[in-house]
Amino acid sequence: MSQGVEWALHTCLNLSWLDAPVPTSALAAFYELPPAYLNKQLQALVRAGILTSTSGPRGGFQLARAPGTISLLDIVAAIEGPEELFRCDQILSKGPGEHAGVDYRQSCAFAHAMRGADLAWRRELAGKTVADVRAEVEHGHPESPANTRARIAELR
Repeated sequence: MSQGVEWALHTCLNLSWLDAPVPTSALAAFYELPPAYLNKQLQALVRAGILTSTSGPRGGFQLARAPGTISLLDIVAAIEGPEELFRCDQILSKGPGEHAGVDYRQSCAFAHAMRGADLAWRRELAGKTVADVRAEVEHGHPESPANTRARIAELR
């Protein structure tokens, strides 16, 4: 997975505590990230309907939906795409005992195991939302929302 996933997850959490659009420059400075690369990730989240983007001097990014409706899988898929993590290239078709016309993606024990792991991973991410993570962070670190709002205000 790319760094962009981690950046997008944390940015969505931070935006869940804010009521107004935040410019890329402030979001990038929050974690000392390269603004151009972060902006690329944020644009992917806009295309996926997770964020909205407003132009102008008071513009920036904000959540497009309630945090409880944004799953971690939504964010990962927006950045990485919907493809399975493991890609079976059917190398068994080149080895001894190969059979013409066999789809090794279906019969390969490794492909089967990896597909099962991928489905379990996706179920776990689909079952957890930004609101769930937000509640967990607020429980363990109740100062986080206020600290985030103060830091973003400094960076604007």
